[in-house]
Amino acid sequence: MNKSDLVTQIACQCDLTAVQAEAVVNLVFDKMGAALASGQRIEIRGFGSFVVKDYESRWGRNPKTGEKIWVEAKHLPAFKLGKELRDRVNRLPNLREKQ
Repeated sequence: MNKSDLVTQIACQCDLTAVQAEAVVNLVFDKMGAALASGQRIEIRGFGSFVVKDYESRWGRNPKTGEKIWVEAKHLPAFKLGKELRDRVNRLPNLREKQ
């Protein structure tokens, strides 16, 4: 599912226009991004949680040239899967066996 699929399903299920549904989706994503940017944790019960992980600066290597480079400290968003969603996904039939 991508963003446009999500917008379409919300529009159908909530009796909204596509423009209204897209505004709702954009608002949710904008608020989540703003919360993460301010260092807050986002927890959606039954789905999972989003946190910002801090990574210290370190020496790394350019994979193309092998040259040693300095990698600055950074903050990256991370997602931790919730137990309910993990259990729901694990109940699905193995899709790889059908290929």
